[in-house]
Amino acid sequence: MALRFAGFELDQQRVELRGRGGEAIKLRPKSFDMLTLFAANAGRVLSKQELMEAVWPNVHVGEDSLFQCIREIRAALGDDQRQMIKLVSGRGYRFEAAASSEPAGLAARPQAASHNGAAPVEPGAGAPAQPARTRRPFGLRGSAAFATVAGLAAVLGLAVAALIFGPDLISGRTLPAIAVIPISGLGNDPDVTPTAANVTIRLTDGLAKIDKIRVMAAASAQVARAAPTGETGSLGGDTAVRADFVLSGELEKSERSWELRARMTRTATREVEWTASVSVDINDTDLQLQRLRLAAGAGHRLALRINELVHSGARPDATDGGSSPGHAKVVVEQATASINQTTRERFAAAQTMLEKALAADPDNVDLEMALAALQLRGIQMVWYSPEDGIAAEANARSILERALRAKPDYIPVLEAYCRFLTATNLFVDSLVACARTLSFDPWNGLALYHIGITQIQLGRFDDALAAFRQAEQFDTPQVSRWTWLLGAGWADLLMGRDEDAISWLQRSIAITPASGRTHMLLAAAYQRLGRPDEAKAALAKGMELRPGSTALNVGLPKKNVSPVYLEASQGLIRTLVEIGLPER
Repeated sequence: MALRFAGFELDQQRVELRGRGGEAIKLRPKSFDMLTLFAANAGRVLSKQELMEAVWPNVHVGEDSLFQCIREIRAALGDDQRQMIKLVSGRGYRFEAAASSEPAGLAARPQAASHNGAAPVEPGAGAPAQPARTRRPFGLRGSAAFATVAGLAAVLGLAVAALIFGPDLISGRTLPAIAVIPISGLGNDPDVTPTAANVTIRLTDGLAKIDKIRVMAAASAQVARAAPTGETGSLGGDTAVRADFVLSGELEKSERSWELRARMTRTATREVEWTASVSVDINDTDLQLQRLRLAAGAGHRLALRINELVHSGARPDATDGGSSPGHAKVVVEQATASINQTTRERFAAAQTMLEKALAADPDNVDLEMALAALQLRGIQMVWYSPEDGIAAEANARSILERALRAKPDYIPVLEAYCRFLTATNLFVDSLVACARTLSFDPWNGLALYHIGITQIQLGRFDDALAAFRQAEQFDTPQVSRWTWLLGAGWADLLMGRDEDAISWLQRSIAITPASGRTHMLLAAAYQRLGRPDEAKAALAKGMELRPGSTALNVGLPKKNVSPVYLEASQGLIRTLVEIGLPER
Protein backbone atom coordinates (compact mmCIF):
# COMPACT_ATOMS: atom_id res chain seq x y z
CA MET A 1 0.00 0.00 0.00
CA ALA A 2 1.01 3.63 -0.49
CA LEU A 3 -0.20 7.02 0.68
CA ARG A 4 -1.39 9.34 -2.10
CA PHE A 5 -1.94 13.08 -1.77
CA ALA A 6 -2.00 16.03 -4.21
CA GLY A 7 -0.70 13.83 -7.02
CA PHE A 8 2.20 12.46 -4.97
CA GLU A 9 2.70 8.90 -3.80
CA LEU A 10 4.55 7.76 -0.65
CA ASP A 11 5.52 4.15 -1.30
CA GLN A 12 6.25 2.46 2.03
CA GLN A 13 7.50 -0.71 0.37
CA ARG A 14 10.16 1.03 -1.69
CA VAL A 15 10.71 3.86 0.80
CA GLU A 16 10.19 6.26 -2.07
CA LEU A 17 8.35 9.49 -2.82
CA ARG A 18 7.06 9.69 -6.41
CA GLY A 19 5.78 12.71 -8.29
CA ARG A 20 2.88 13.11 -10.69
CA GLY A 21 4.61 11.38 -13.53
CA GLY A 22 5.83 8.52 -11.38
CA GLU A 23 9.34 9.95 -11.11
CA ALA A 24 11.25 9.26 -7.89
CA ILE A 25 11.93 12.34 -5.76
CA LYS A 26 14.95 12.06 -3.50
CA LEU A 27 14.41 12.47 0.24
CA ARG A 28 16.73 11.72 3.11
CA PRO A 29 15.43 8.96 5.45
CA LYS A 30 14.44 11.37 8.22
CA SER A 31 12.60 13.64 5.80
CA PHE A 32 10.77 10.62 4.36
CA ASP A 33 9.76 9.55 7.87
CA MET A 34 8.56 13.05 8.72
CA LEU A 35 6.52 13.31 5.52
CA THR A 36 4.97 9.92 6.33
CA LEU A 37 4.07 11.24 9.78
CA PHE A 38 2.49 14.36 8.25
CA ALA A 39 0.50 12.43 5.64
CA ALA A 40 -0.74 9.87 8.17
CA ASN A 41 -1.98 12.73 10.38
CA ALA A 42 -3.28 15.07 7.67
CA GLY A 43 -5.35 17.90 9.11
CA ARG A 44 -3.98 17.49 12.64
CA VAL A 45 -1.53 19.94 14.19
CA LEU A 46 1.74 18.22 15.14
CA SER A 47 3.87 20.12 17.63
CA LYS A 48 7.59 20.58 17.09
CA GLN A 49 8.29 18.45 20.14
CA GLU A 50 5.99 15.71 18.87
CA LEU A 51 7.73 15.70 15.49
CA MET A 52 11.22 15.58 17.00
CA GLU A 53 10.34 12.83 19.47
CA ALA A 54 8.80 10.75 16.69
CA VAL A 55 11.52 11.16 14.09
CA TRP A 56 14.52 11.26 16.45
CA PRO A 57 13.52 9.00 19.35
CA ASN A 58 15.90 8.98 22.32
CA VAL A 59 18.15 11.47 20.54
CA HIS A 60 18.72 15.08 21.54
CA VAL A 61 18.44 17.25 18.42
CA GLY A 62 17.78 20.93 18.02
CA GLU A 63 15.04 22.59 16.04
CA ASP A 64 17.39 23.24 13.12
CA SER A 65 17.29 19.52 12.29
CA LEU A 66 13.48 19.71 12.22
CA PHE A 67 13.54 22.84 10.08
CA GLN A 68 15.96 21.28 7.60
CA CYS A 69 13.65 18.27 7.12
CA ILE A 70 10.64 20.54 6.60
CA ARG A 71 12.57 22.66 4.08
CA GLU A 72 13.58 19.52 2.19
CA ILE A 73 10.00 18.21 2.17
CA ARG A 74 8.62 21.54 0.95
CA ALA A 75 11.22 21.65 -1.82
CA ALA A 76 10.37 18.07 -2.85
CA LEU A 77 6.63 18.87 -2.96
CA GLY A 78 7.06 22.24 -4.68
CA ASP A 79 5.41 23.85 -1.66
CA ASP A 80 7.15 27.20 -2.08
CA GLN A 81 4.11 29.08 -0.80
CA ARG A 82 3.95 26.89 2.30
CA GLN A 83 0.34 25.92 1.69
CA MET A 84 0.73 22.14 1.99
CA ILE A 85 2.72 22.18 5.24
CA LYS A 86 1.41 25.14 7.21
CA LEU A 87 2.95 26.65 10.30
CA VAL A 88 0.35 27.05 13.05
CA SER A 89 1.81 29.82 15.18
CA GLY A 90 2.65 28.72 18.69
CA ARG A 91 1.40 25.18 18.12
CA GLY A 92 3.33 23.40 15.36
CA TYR A 93 2.65 22.28 11.77
CA ARG A 94 -0.42 21.00 9.96
CA PHE A 95 -0.43 18.95 6.73
CA GLU A 96 -3.24 20.35 4.57
CA ALA A 97 -3.39 17.79 1.73
CA ALA A 98 -5.89 14.98 2.27
CA ALA A 99 -4.29 11.54 1.98
CA SER A 100 -5.75 8.28 0.74
CA SER A 101 -4.41 4.77 0.49
CA GLU A 102 -3.94 2.84 -2.74
CA PRO A 103 -1.94 -0.22 -3.78
CA ALA A 104 1.64 0.86 -4.38
CA GLY A 105 2.61 1.61 -7.94
CA LEU A 106 -0.75 2.78 -9.31
CA ALA A 107 -0.32 5.13 -12.23
CA ALA A 108 -1.29 8.66 -11.30
CA ARG A 109 -4.03 10.34 -13.29
CA PRO A 110 -3.27 13.90 -14.42
CA GLN A 111 -4.14 16.31 -11.64
CA ALA A 112 -5.76 19.69 -11.97
CA ALA A 113 -4.33 20.85 -8.66
CA SER A 114 -0.85 22.27 -8.36
CA HIS A 115 1.77 21.28 -5.80
CA ASN A 116 0.82 24.16 -3.57
CA GLY A 117 -1.58 22.11 -1.51
CA ALA A 118 -4.83 22.37 -3.48
CA ALA A 119 -7.21 19.49 -2.96
CA PRO A 120 -6.05 16.37 -4.79
CA VAL A 121 -8.05 14.66 -7.50
CA GLU A 122 -8.96 11.03 -6.74
CA PRO A 123 -6.39 8.72 -8.35
CA GLY A 124 -7.33 6.55 -11.26
CA ALA A 125 -7.49 2.81 -11.26
CA GLY A 126 -4.54 0.61 -11.97
CA ALA A 127 -3.15 -2.84 -11.36
CA PRO A 128 -1.98 -3.35 -7.78
CA ALA A 129 1.67 -4.04 -7.21
CA GLN A 130 2.75 -7.49 -6.13
CA PRO A 131 3.07 -8.00 -2.38
CA ALA A 132 6.50 -6.94 -1.17
CA ARG A 133 8.29 -5.99 1.99
CA THR A 134 7.07 -2.95 3.80
CA ARG A 135 9.14 -0.64 5.92
CA ARG A 136 7.97 0.65 9.24
CA PRO A 137 8.81 4.37 9.34
CA PHE A 138 12.09 4.48 11.22
CA GLY A 139 12.08 6.07 14.60
CA LEU A 140 8.34 6.70 15.19
CA ARG A 141 7.62 6.08 18.86
CA GLY A 142 6.01 7.58 21.91
CA SER A 143 2.74 9.53 21.80
CA ALA A 144 3.45 10.69 18.26
CA ALA A 145 4.14 7.12 17.26
CA PHE A 146 0.73 6.03 18.55
CA ALA A 147 -0.97 8.72 16.48
CA THR A 148 1.06 7.76 13.46
CA VAL A 149 0.32 4.07 13.79
CA ALA A 150 -3.37 4.82 14.28
CA GLY A 151 -3.37 7.05 11.24
CA LEU A 152 -1.56 4.53 9.11
CA ALA A 153 -3.86 1.77 10.29
CA ALA A 154 -6.87 3.76 9.24
CA VAL A 155 -5.33 4.74 5.93
CA LEU A 156 -3.33 1.71 4.97
CA GLY A 157 -4.93 -1.18 6.83
CA LEU A 158 -2.73 -4.14 7.64
CA ALA A 159 0.55 -3.92 5.73
CA VAL A 160 2.79 -6.93 5.22
CA ALA A 161 6.34 -7.03 6.51
CA ALA A 162 8.72 -9.90 5.88
CA LEU A 163 11.84 -9.68 7.95
CA ILE A 164 13.30 -13.17 8.01
CA PHE A 165 15.44 -14.70 10.72
CA GLY A 166 15.53 -17.97 8.88
CA PRO A 167 13.58 -19.85 6.23
CA ASP A 168 11.39 -21.49 8.88
CA LEU A 169 9.95 -18.15 9.92
CA ILE A 170 8.26 -17.12 6.68
CA SER A 171 4.90 -18.95 6.99
CA GLY A 172 2.91 -15.79 6.31
CA ARG A 173 4.19 -14.13 9.46
CA THR A 174 4.79 -10.42 9.68
CA LEU A 175 7.69 -9.82 12.06
CA PRO A 176 9.64 -12.28 14.21
CA ALA A 177 8.30 -12.38 17.75
CA ILE A 178 10.39 -12.54 20.93
CA ALA A 179 8.72 -13.44 24.20
CA VAL A 180 10.43 -12.10 27.31
CA ILE A 181 9.68 -14.22 30.37
CA PRO A 182 10.39 -12.91 33.88
CA ILE A 183 14.01 -13.21 34.95
CA SER A 184 14.35 -15.54 37.90
CA GLY A 185 15.87 -14.16 41.11
CA LEU A 186 18.20 -16.56 42.90
CA GLY A 187 19.20 -16.40 46.56
CA ASN A 188 17.70 -14.79 49.65
CA ASP A 189 18.83 -11.19 49.25
CA PRO A 190 15.76 -8.93 49.48
CA ASP A 191 16.90 -6.86 46.46
CA VAL A 192 17.09 -9.83 44.10
CA THR A 193 13.42 -10.32 43.27
CA PRO A 194 12.56 -6.63 42.66
CA THR A 195 15.79 -6.16 40.70
CA ALA A 196 15.03 -9.18 38.51
CA ALA A 197 11.56 -7.75 37.82
CA ASN A 198 13.00 -4.31 37.05
CA VAL A 199 15.59 -5.71 34.65
CA THR A 200 12.89 -7.76 32.90
CA ILE A 201 10.83 -4.62 32.33
CA ARG A 202 13.82 -2.62 31.13
CA LEU A 203 14.84 -5.37 28.71
CA THR A 204 11.30 -5.69 27.37
CA ASP A 205 10.95 -1.93 26.89
CA GLY A 206 14.34 -1.67 25.20
CA LEU A 207 13.70 -4.57 22.84
CA ALA A 208 10.35 -3.03 21.91
CA LYS A 209 12.27 -0.05 20.48
CA ILE A 210 14.13 -2.23 17.98
CA ASP A 211 12.88 -1.97 14.42
CA LYS A 212 11.56 -5.07 12.68
CA ILE A 213 10.89 -7.36 15.60
CA ARG A 214 7.87 -7.90 17.84
CA VAL A 215 8.22 -8.20 21.59
CA MET A 216 5.77 -9.84 23.98
CA ALA A 217 5.76 -10.31 27.73
CA ALA A 218 5.07 -13.92 28.70
CA ALA A 219 4.29 -15.45 32.06
CA SER A 220 6.55 -18.43 31.38
CA ALA A 221 8.43 -20.28 28.70
CA GLN A 222 5.62 -22.85 28.53
CA VAL A 223 3.06 -20.13 27.85
CA ALA A 224 5.32 -18.56 25.19
CA ARG A 225 5.60 -21.90 23.41
CA ALA A 226 2.00 -23.00 23.98
CA ALA A 227 0.44 -22.43 20.59
CA PRO A 228 1.63 -24.04 17.36
CA THR A 229 3.01 -21.73 14.70
CA GLY A 230 0.21 -19.94 12.92
CA GLU A 231 -2.29 -20.41 15.74
CA THR A 232 -2.98 -18.20 18.70
CA GLY A 233 -2.25 -18.69 22.32
CA SER A 234 -2.21 -16.78 25.55
CA LEU A 235 0.83 -14.67 26.39
CA GLY A 236 0.32 -13.18 29.80
CA GLY A 237 -3.41 -12.82 29.10
CA ASP A 238 -3.15 -11.37 25.61
CA THR A 239 -3.88 -13.23 22.41
CA ALA A 240 -0.88 -13.48 20.12
CA VAL A 241 0.92 -15.78 17.75
CA ARG A 242 3.39 -18.06 19.45
CA ALA A 243 6.80 -16.49 19.91
CA ASP A 244 9.61 -17.48 17.56
CA PHE A 245 12.17 -16.90 20.31
CA VAL A 246 12.03 -16.93 24.09
CA LEU A 247 14.31 -14.77 26.22
CA SER A 248 14.94 -15.98 29.77
CA GLY A 249 17.54 -15.58 32.49
CA GLU A 250 18.60 -15.80 36.11
CA LEU A 251 19.92 -13.10 38.42
CA GLU A 252 21.89 -13.47 41.64
CA LYS A 253 23.84 -11.16 43.92
CA SER A 254 27.26 -11.74 45.46
CA GLU A 255 29.13 -9.58 47.92
CA ARG A 256 30.68 -7.54 45.14
CA SER A 257 28.44 -7.73 42.10
CA TRP A 258 25.24 -8.68 40.36
CA GLU A 259 25.49 -11.64 37.99
CA LEU A 260 22.93 -11.99 35.19
CA ARG A 261 22.81 -15.04 32.91
CA ALA A 262 20.53 -14.63 29.90
CA ARG A 263 19.72 -16.76 26.87
CA MET A 264 17.51 -16.66 23.79
CA THR A 265 16.01 -19.96 22.58
CA ARG A 266 14.36 -20.73 19.25
CA THR A 267 10.96 -22.16 20.14
CA ALA A 268 10.62 -24.43 17.10
CA THR A 269 13.80 -26.40 17.82
CA ARG A 270 14.62 -25.46 21.47
CA GLU A 271 18.05 -24.50 20.14
CA VAL A 272 19.85 -21.86 22.19
CA GLU A 273 20.64 -19.04 19.76
CA TRP A 274 22.37 -16.69 22.18
CA THR A 275 23.72 -16.55 25.72
CA ALA A 276 25.38 -13.85 27.77
CA SER A 277 26.72 -13.31 31.26
CA VAL A 278 26.61 -9.77 32.60
CA SER A 279 28.40 -8.68 35.76
CA VAL A 280 27.74 -5.29 37.37
CA ASP A 281 29.76 -4.04 40.36
CA ILE A 282 27.63 -2.97 43.32
CA ASN A 283 30.24 -0.55 44.63
CA ASP A 284 30.22 3.19 43.83
CA THR A 285 26.85 3.04 42.04
CA ASP A 286 23.26 3.18 43.25
CA LEU A 287 20.75 0.38 42.77
CA GLN A 288 18.89 2.08 39.92
CA LEU A 289 22.08 2.48 37.91
CA GLN A 290 23.01 -1.14 38.62
CA ARG A 291 19.64 -2.28 37.27
CA LEU A 292 20.00 -0.10 34.19
CA ARG A 293 23.44 -1.51 33.45
CA LEU A 294 22.29 -5.09 33.89
CA ALA A 295 19.53 -4.56 31.32
CA ALA A 296 21.80 -2.60 28.98
CA GLY A 297 24.63 -5.13 29.22
CA ALA A 298 22.34 -7.97 28.17
CA GLY A 299 20.23 -5.88 25.79
CA HIS A 300 23.18 -4.53 23.82
CA ARG A 301 24.61 -7.98 23.20
CA LEU A 302 21.19 -9.39 22.36
CA ALA A 303 20.48 -6.59 19.89
CA LEU A 304 23.75 -7.37 18.11
CA ARG A 305 22.86 -11.07 17.99
CA ILE A 306 19.38 -10.37 16.64
CA ASN A 307 20.88 -8.14 13.97
CA GLU A 308 23.46 -10.80 13.16
CA LEU A 309 20.74 -13.43 12.77
CA VAL A 310 18.84 -11.17 10.40
CA HIS A 311 21.90 -10.88 8.18
CA SER A 312 23.37 -14.34 8.66
CA GLY A 313 22.22 -15.54 5.25
CA ALA A 314 23.22 -12.39 3.36
CA ARG A 315 26.77 -13.45 2.65
CA PRO A 316 27.78 -16.91 1.39
CA ASP A 317 30.39 -18.83 3.29
CA ALA A 318 33.96 -18.10 2.36
CA THR A 319 35.35 -20.22 -0.43
CA ASP A 320 38.46 -22.37 -0.21
CA GLY A 321 41.45 -20.19 0.52
CA GLY A 322 39.34 -17.50 2.19
CA SER A 323 38.87 -16.87 5.86
CA SER A 324 35.95 -18.45 7.69
CA PRO A 325 33.32 -16.26 9.39
CA GLY A 326 34.73 -17.34 12.74
CA HIS A 327 38.24 -16.36 11.73
CA ALA A 328 36.98 -12.98 10.47
CA LYS A 329 35.32 -12.35 13.83
CA VAL A 330 38.55 -13.11 15.67
CA VAL A 331 40.51 -10.76 13.38
CA VAL A 332 37.97 -7.97 13.94
CA GLU A 333 38.15 -8.44 17.72
CA GLN A 334 41.95 -8.44 17.70
CA ALA A 335 42.09 -5.39 15.46
CA THR A 336 39.55 -3.54 17.61
CA ALA A 337 41.58 -4.31 20.73
CA SER A 338 44.67 -2.93 18.99
CA ILE A 339 42.85 0.19 17.79
CA ASN A 340 41.63 1.01 21.29
CA GLN A 341 45.20 1.08 22.59
CA THR A 342 45.56 4.28 20.50
CA THR A 343 49.25 4.05 19.71
CA ARG A 344 50.89 4.25 16.31
CA GLU A 345 52.40 0.81 16.71
CA ARG A 346 49.08 -0.80 17.58
CA PHE A 347 47.41 1.12 14.77
CA ALA A 348 49.90 -0.17 12.20
CA ALA A 349 49.54 -3.74 13.51
CA ALA A 350 45.75 -3.56 13.26
CA GLN A 351 45.86 -2.20 9.70
CA THR A 352 48.22 -4.97 8.57
CA MET A 353 46.02 -7.59 10.25
CA LEU A 354 42.83 -6.36 8.59
CA GLU A 355 44.33 -5.87 5.14
CA LYS A 356 45.72 -9.40 5.19
CA ALA A 357 42.35 -10.85 6.25
CA LEU A 358 40.52 -8.84 3.56
CA ALA A 359 42.91 -10.05 0.88
CA ALA A 360 41.82 -13.59 1.75
CA ASP A 361 38.12 -12.73 2.09
CA PRO A 362 37.45 -9.55 0.04
CA ASP A 363 33.65 -9.62 0.39
CA ASN A 364 33.53 -9.81 4.18
CA VAL A 365 31.53 -6.78 5.35
CA ASP A 366 32.67 -7.11 8.97
CA LEU A 367 36.31 -6.90 7.94
CA GLU A 368 35.54 -3.94 5.68
CA MET A 369 33.80 -2.10 8.52
CA ALA A 370 36.71 -2.71 10.86
CA LEU A 371 39.16 -1.37 8.26
CA ALA A 372 37.00 1.71 7.61
CA ALA A 373 36.82 2.39 11.37
CA LEU A 374 40.58 1.98 11.63
CA GLN A 375 41.23 4.42 8.80
CA LEU A 376 38.93 6.99 10.39
CA ARG A 377 40.81 6.55 13.65
CA GLY A 378 44.08 7.16 11.84
CA ILE A 379 42.70 10.32 10.25
CA GLN A 380 41.43 11.67 13.58
CA MET A 381 44.71 10.88 15.36
CA VAL A 382 46.73 12.40 12.47
CA TRP A 383 48.60 9.14 11.98
CA TYR A 384 48.51 9.45 8.19
CA SER A 385 50.49 11.88 6.08
CA PRO A 386 48.26 14.52 4.41
CA GLU A 387 48.28 12.59 1.12
CA ASP A 388 47.65 9.22 2.78
CA GLY A 389 44.92 10.78 4.89
CA ILE A 390 43.01 11.94 1.81
CA ALA A 391 43.35 8.50 0.26
CA ALA A 392 42.25 6.81 3.52
CA GLU A 393 39.13 8.98 3.73
CA ALA A 394 38.19 8.24 0.11
CA ASN A 395 38.76 4.52 0.66
CA ALA A 396 36.67 4.52 3.85
CA ARG A 397 33.83 6.32 2.05
CA SER A 398 33.92 3.82 -0.80
CA ILE A 399 33.87 0.87 1.62
CA LEU A 400 30.95 2.29 3.57
CA GLU A 401 28.83 3.18 0.56
CA ARG A 402 29.31 -0.31 -0.85
CA ALA A 403 28.44 -1.89 2.50
CA LEU A 404 25.34 0.28 2.93
CA ARG A 405 24.02 -0.89 -0.41
CA ALA A 406 24.59 -4.50 0.60
CA LYS A 407 23.38 -4.31 4.22
CA PRO A 408 21.52 -1.07 4.95
CA ASP A 409 20.27 -2.27 8.37
CA TYR A 410 23.43 -4.00 9.60
CA ILE A 411 24.64 -2.51 12.89
CA PRO A 412 28.41 -2.62 12.14
CA VAL A 413 27.75 -0.79 8.86
CA LEU A 414 25.51 1.80 10.51
CA GLU A 415 28.02 2.35 13.34
CA ALA A 416 30.86 2.87 10.89
CA TYR A 417 28.80 5.21 8.71
CA CYS A 418 27.71 7.19 11.78
CA ARG A 419 31.35 7.57 12.78
CA PHE A 420 32.47 8.51 9.27
CA LEU A 421 29.87 11.28 8.92
CA THR A 422 30.82 12.66 12.33
CA ALA A 423 34.53 12.60 11.48
CA THR A 424 33.91 14.38 8.17
CA ASN A 425 31.65 17.06 9.75
CA LEU A 426 28.45 16.07 7.93
CA PHE A 427 26.52 16.69 11.10
CA VAL A 428 22.86 16.43 10.10
CA ASP A 429 23.47 13.22 8.19
CA SER A 430 25.54 11.97 11.11
CA LEU A 431 22.65 12.46 13.56
CA VAL A 432 20.38 10.53 11.19
CA ALA A 433 22.83 7.64 10.76
CA CYS A 434 23.61 7.42 14.48
CA ALA A 435 19.92 7.50 15.37
CA ARG A 436 19.30 4.70 12.90
CA THR A 437 21.95 2.67 14.69
CA LEU A 438 20.01 3.19 17.92
CA SER A 439 16.83 1.97 16.23
CA PHE A 440 18.45 -1.47 15.99
CA ASP A 441 20.43 -1.27 19.26
CA PRO A 442 18.94 1.23 21.76
CA TRP A 443 21.84 0.62 24.18
CA ASN A 444 24.62 1.41 21.70
CA GLY A 445 27.12 3.63 23.51
CA LEU A 446 29.20 4.20 20.39
CA ALA A 447 26.26 5.75 18.56
CA LEU A 448 25.46 7.91 21.60
CA TYR A 449 29.10 9.03 21.76
CA HIS A 450 29.07 10.18 18.14
CA ILE A 451 25.75 11.93 18.66
CA GLY A 452 27.41 13.75 21.54
CA ILE A 453 30.46 14.68 19.47
CA THR A 454 28.18 16.01 16.73
CA GLN A 455 26.17 18.05 19.24
CA ILE A 456 29.39 19.54 20.63
CA GLN A 457 30.42 20.81 17.20
CA LEU A 458 26.91 22.17 16.65
CA GLY A 459 27.33 24.20 19.85
CA ARG A 460 24.70 22.25 21.82
CA PHE A 461 26.87 21.44 24.80
CA ASP A 462 24.05 20.49 27.21
CA ASP A 463 22.59 18.09 24.63
CA ALA A 464 26.04 16.61 24.07
CA LEU A 465 26.56 16.08 27.79
CA ALA A 466 23.17 14.36 28.03
CA ALA A 467 24.17 11.92 25.26
CA PHE A 468 27.51 11.15 26.93
CA ARG A 469 25.81 10.63 30.29
CA GLN A 470 23.33 8.24 28.74
CA ALA A 471 26.20 6.26 27.22
CA GLU A 472 27.87 6.22 30.64
CA GLN A 473 24.68 4.90 32.24
CA PHE A 474 24.43 2.07 29.70
CA ASP A 475 28.21 1.42 29.78
CA THR A 476 28.05 -0.63 26.56
CA PRO A 477 30.29 -1.60 24.93
CA GLN A 478 32.69 -1.26 27.84
CA VAL A 479 35.70 -1.24 25.51
CA SER A 480 34.60 2.27 24.42
CA ARG A 481 33.90 3.57 27.93
CA TRP A 482 36.83 5.99 27.82
CA THR A 483 35.35 7.78 24.79
CA TRP A 484 32.14 9.01 26.38
CA LEU A 485 34.02 9.87 29.57
CA LEU A 486 36.30 12.02 27.40
CA GLY A 487 33.28 13.52 25.66
CA ALA A 488 31.56 14.40 28.94
CA GLY A 489 34.71 16.10 30.21
CA TRP A 490 35.05 18.03 26.96
CA ALA A 491 31.43 19.21 27.09
CA ASP A 492 31.79 20.37 30.70
CA LEU A 493 35.02 22.16 29.83
CA LEU A 494 33.37 24.01 26.93
CA MET A 495 30.66 25.16 29.35
CA GLY A 496 33.22 26.37 31.91
CA ARG A 497 32.57 23.56 34.39
CA ASP A 498 36.23 22.83 34.96
CA GLU A 499 35.97 20.85 38.22
CA ASP A 500 33.37 18.51 36.73
CA ALA A 501 35.49 18.17 33.58
CA ILE A 502 38.54 17.01 35.56
CA SER A 503 36.61 14.14 37.12
CA TRP A 504 35.40 12.85 33.73
CA LEU A 505 38.81 13.25 32.08
CA GLN A 506 40.73 11.53 34.88
CA ARG A 507 38.37 8.55 34.67
CA SER A 508 38.91 8.40 30.90
CA ILE A 509 42.69 8.46 31.30
CA ALA A 510 42.53 5.70 33.93
CA ILE A 511 40.98 3.44 31.27
CA THR A 512 42.95 4.58 28.21
CA PRO A 513 46.01 6.66 29.10
CA ALA A 514 47.31 6.88 25.53
CA SER A 515 44.93 9.54 24.19
CA GLY A 516 46.78 12.80 23.78
CA ARG A 517 43.56 14.82 23.38
CA THR A 518 42.36 13.78 26.85
CA HIS A 519 45.60 14.95 28.50
CA MET A 520 45.44 18.28 26.67
CA LEU A 521 41.85 18.92 27.76
CA LEU A 522 42.87 18.04 31.32
CA ALA A 523 45.73 20.53 31.05
CA ALA A 524 43.31 23.29 30.07
CA ALA A 525 41.04 22.46 33.03
CA TYR A 526 43.96 22.55 35.48
CA GLN A 527 45.20 25.87 34.11
CA ARG A 528 41.81 27.54 34.39
CA LEU A 529 41.53 26.35 37.99
CA GLY A 530 44.90 27.87 38.91
CA ARG A 531 46.89 24.62 39.04
CA PRO A 532 49.75 25.46 36.62
CA ASP A 533 52.15 22.67 37.58
CA GLU A 534 49.56 19.98 36.95
CA ALA A 535 48.57 21.78 33.75
CA LYS A 536 52.14 21.71 32.42
CA ALA A 537 52.56 18.03 33.28
CA ALA A 538 49.30 17.12 31.52
CA LEU A 539 50.23 19.15 28.43
CA ALA A 540 53.67 17.53 28.31
CA LYS A 541 52.04 14.10 28.33
CA GLY A 542 49.63 15.16 25.60
CA MET A 543 52.50 16.45 23.45
CA GLU A 544 54.36 13.20 24.00
CA LEU A 545 51.39 11.24 22.71
CA ARG A 546 50.66 13.68 19.88
CA PRO A 547 54.03 15.08 18.81
CA GLY A 548 53.90 18.00 16.42
CA SER A 549 50.71 19.40 17.91
CA THR A 550 50.31 23.17 17.61
CA ALA A 551 47.53 25.71 18.05
CA LEU A 552 46.88 25.32 14.31
CA ASN A 553 46.29 21.57 14.26
CA VAL A 554 45.17 20.55 17.74
CA GLY A 555 41.51 21.37 17.12
CA LEU A 556 38.95 19.53 15.03
CA PRO A 557 38.19 20.51 11.42
CA LYS A 558 36.09 23.68 11.27
CA LYS A 559 33.82 22.76 8.36
CA ASN A 560 30.12 23.17 9.27
CA VAL A 561 30.83 23.82 12.96
CA SER A 562 28.74 26.25 15.00
CA PRO A 563 30.15 29.69 15.87
CA VAL A 564 29.27 28.86 19.48
CA TYR A 565 31.54 25.83 19.41
CA LEU A 566 34.25 27.68 17.50
CA GLU A 567 34.43 30.46 20.08
CA ALA A 568 34.54 28.06 23.04
CA SER A 569 37.10 25.82 21.34
CA GLN A 570 39.39 28.73 20.51
CA GLY A 571 39.23 29.74 24.17
CA LEU A 572 40.57 26.30 25.13
CA ILE A 573 43.36 26.55 22.58
CA ARG A 574 44.38 29.96 23.93
CA THR A 575 44.58 28.41 27.39
CA LEU A 576 46.83 25.64 26.05
CA VAL A 577 49.08 28.23 24.40
CA GLU A 578 49.42 29.93 27.80
CA ILE A 579 50.67 26.63 29.23
CA GLY A 580 53.18 26.05 26.43
CA LEU A 581 51.46 24.65 23.33
CA PRO A 582 53.37 25.96 20.28
CA GLU A 583 51.36 28.44 18.22
CA ARG A 584 52.84 27.05 14.96
